[in-house]
Amino acid sequence: MKNLRTAISNWFDKLDGQWRAMPVAKQHRYTLLLFAGYALLSVIVLLEVCYDVAHSDNTMTIEHIENPIRQNNSSVSPQDSIKTILKDKNHERQ
Repeated sequence: MKNLRTAISNWFDKLDGQWRAMPVAKQHRYTLLLFAGYALLSVIVLLEVCYDVAHSDNTMTIEHIENPIRQNNSSVSPQDSIKTILKDKNHERQ
């Protein structure tokens, strides 16, 4: 685990060194490019949310919940754990 932490730390140090070695104008260009990508993605998501809200039918169907045991037409009756109480003979009164 410590080797993984050390490897990740070394990788981040290497990336930081590459970022600092880059000219400031190029750093500025990359920062603006990443911000523009983030802003474009945010606008697309907001437009899709607005479109979904404007075109929703706002209807909800309410139905009864079906009991799955009553739907089963098998000849074997379902076992209920409450009905089958198993006692150990060692713990009964004598």
